[in-house]
Amino acid sequence: QVRLMESGGGSVQPGGSLKLACEYRYSYYVMAWFREAPGKEREGVAGINGDSRPGYSDSVKGRVTISNDDANRTLYLQMNALKAEDSAMYYCAAGIHWSDRPLDARGYNFWGQGTQVTVSS
Repeated sequence: QVRLMESGGGSVQPGGSLKLACEYRYSYYVMAWFREAPGKEREGVAGINGDSRPGYSDSVKGRVTISNDDANRTLYLQMNALKAEDSAMYYCAAGIHWSDRPLDARGYNFWGQGTQVTVSS
């Protein structure tokens, strides 16, 4: 069964915005967005632990906001001022244990299939 389903990816010009969504079936202790570009390692973009303050990678800090609508079981990633280097496949991830390092992929048990983000003029 599909536990995590991403949507909202697409093509956008530099400086544009996109809002990704991840619908999930169960509640988790920690959730995050990761991305992976061709030839690069998977990178933690933004993560959130329950009521804890969200964490962001330095590469997106100030341009990206992660939020969780627990009532509707949807995790969001609002991305603004997009750059070409933000182009990647974006994955939603969920963990069943609390983690103090929400951008560490080792803390996650479940992954979505990904949604492609392309930033190009």
